[in-house]
Amino acid sequence: MNFWDHNFSVAGFKYGTAPNAFLVEQAHRLIPGCDVLVPGDGEGRNGVWLAQQGHHVTAMDGSAVGLQKAQALAAERGVTLHTVLGDLADWAPAPARLDAVVLTFVHLPPSIRAAAHQRLAAGLRPGGLLILESFHPQQLQHTSGGPKDAAMLYTPALLREDFAGLDELLCWHGEVTLDEGPGHQGLAHVTRFVARANP
Repeated sequence: MNFWDHNFSVAGFKYGTAPNAFLVEQAHRLIPGCDVLVPGDGEGRNGVWLAQQGHHVTAMDGSAVGLQKAQALAAERGVTLHTVLGDLADWAPAPARLDAVVLTFVHLPPSIRAAAHQRLAAGLRPGGLLILESFHPQQLQHTSGGPKDAAMLYTPALLREDFAGLDELLCWHGEVTLDEGPGHQGLAHVTRFVARANP
């Protein structure tokens, strides 16, 4: 059983069933009924919420256990969620087909990160949006979640480099208080990034 299958096999939802607060804050930027990809959606809290807003959502994750729980949550909420099992080390969406990509606390090792980010960005059609929240290296001072390896935490400079082909709309890092199930609780240092594919 892989790491995430193990994490998601316990009762309940590790990061809760409510959507990420930054995603909710930024969702006004999305066009109605858009095609959204949510890589690393785990148990589906963000994908299901986006589907509830009327979007066409594909939740992609490396954990079959997480995606099963995502489908159960979608059924409970009365929405359709398309799920794809894959590994961001080599998985890529079809080019220029997506209206938005939502990355919420998806932390990749440096060996695959930049290439994976670039493949995801290439999936955006002209004008498509990237909405991303991650932990910043200063998160190592906190106990509210995230990898304990600084190399897997994202600074604004790193994201600007990875997504250099997109037009930056928002980039910020600082402290917030997280309340996302047992997995993310308390004071955290995050990096937030929103960018648009060139029209």
